[in-house]
Amino acid sequence: MARIRSKNTKPEHIVRSLLHGMGYRFRLHKHDLPGCPDIVMSKYKTVVFVHGCFWHQHKGCRDGVAPKTKRRYWEPKLTRNVLRDKEHVRTLRGLGWRVVVIWECEAEKKLNMVNNKLRGVLSKRRFQ
Repeated sequence: MARIRSKNTKPEHIVRSLLHGMGYRFRLHKHDLPGCPDIVMSKYKTVVFVHGCFWHQHKGCRDGVAPKTKRRYWEPKLTRNVLRDKEHVRTLRGLGWRVVVIWECEAEKKLNMVNNKLRGVLSKRRFQ
């Protein structure tokens, strides 16, 4: 467990690289925003969360399945993560931020989809 990182993960690096390649500039892990988003693009009033499928319980993903052992420990912990994520998204949207969630499995296996998702959100924001 000590080797599991919460910041600067491989999926985060992939998403950052995509954004940088598109010419966008951003800040990392702004602590003054709810949930400390992984990527913050203030100019576009957009934040990006790169969620791990296991830790944030990605529905329909084989990596988003809770362990079968020690359920009393894992279920409340993972449920709290999901509820906290929803609260952070709701708060950020209430503050006028656009929120994008990229899942670990998407960043590692569906790069075109992630690229299109980011382009779509950011191009809409550019003209508002």
